[in-house]
Amino acid sequence: MTRLKMGMVGGGIGSFIGDVHRKAASIDGLIDLVCGAFSSSEEKSIASAKTLGISKQRAYASYEEMIKEEAKLPEEERMDFVAIVTPNHMHFPPAKMALEHGFHVICDKPMTLTLDEAIELEKIVHISGKVFALTHNYTGYPMVKQAKAMIAKGDLGTIRKINIQYLQGWLATSVEKTGQKQAAWRVDPKKSGIGGALGDIGTHAENLAEYISGIKIEELAADLSAFGDGRILDDDGNVLLRFENGAKGTMTFSQIATGEENNLGIRIYGTKGSVAWYQENPNELVVRWLNKPKQVFTPAGNGGYPEVSEYVRIPAGHPEGYLEGFATIYRSFARELQKINAGGTPSKQPDFPTVKDGVRGMKFIYATVESSKNNTTWTKI
Repeated sequence: MTRLKMGMVGGGIGSFIGDVHRKAASIDGLIDLVCGAFSSSEEKSIASAKTLGISKQRAYASYEEMIKEEAKLPEEERMDFVAIVTPNHMHFPPAKMALEHGFHVICDKPMTLTLDEAIELEKIVHISGKVFALTHNYTGYPMVKQAKAMIAKGDLGTIRKINIQYLQGWLATSVEKTGQKQAAWRVDPKKSGIGGALGDIGTHAENLAEYISGIKIEELAADLSAFGDGRILDDDGNVLLRFENGAKGTMTFSQIATGEENNLGIRIYGTKGSVAWYQENPNELVVRWLNKPKQVFTPAGNGGYPEVSEYVRIPAGHPEGYLEGFATIYRSFARELQKINAGGTPSKQPDFPTVKDGVRGMKFIYATVESSKNNTTWTKI
């Protein structure tokens, strides 16, 4: 099928997440980057385009210019979708404009700066009929897919307890005061929103818990802290969870957990068994049963579920992780667009996070902040 053409907002020279998106989008050979508004500076945008092999004519000074000019091009030349890889405050405006001009969108998380923006964006997606994907990349890991499949099939019985952690230590010191751009915008509420670590990694924990279990968080009781000197936004959080089926859970996330790198882990306990998965050891899913020995599953063997096979790209024993997780979302997104372009019907439940997941994430952020402000009061999402 025809390769898709991607335009990018943000992600210029020196950008971490822009480079991640570009690499992930290219892994499966379905997408080509053809244009971009890579920086708010026209000079930097052109310089970035040059390093990426994109012509000066397709390097734009702003996302507004890019969307308007690309819309004028013949269908076989213009971009098919926009990838938004900016800080949070610049997610909603280009997403809204792209959708309203007939372009599909894939966006980094959290989806928007505010909950009101998220709700409005969901309406715009519905009205436009275009596809919107959110890059909660951990949903793309093969063993996460297996854990989800096992629970959906009822292998673990009724889910009763969910524990999830996401621990980092990169903000244990005041790195935002040293000129570190990744830290500076994340601790700034004007660019990050009302959640600090909560919005950056807490939303990943919320999304992963709901994605694997298939059960939504109904209410929570949260305790947020800002340990960093002069920080306004949280850099640490502990949350009690109540799920819609009666299951209970805990969540802890932190970016001041000294010495931690990217310690994302989840344990889900049912009446028949439990699963445990840790992002820093992504190829192993540990399953403990009520009345038989523990099992360790890997993507390529040990009785692995057939649902996992399509998410495995490389031979047994070679770990697939961060970039491949992003790539799986891009591949699923691309296949959905190719199907639609060929006259097919859009999927009711596509195999990637959607605008609905984005709204859930923003509601989770707002409920968590409200609970913490009210002395850890139980708060519904």
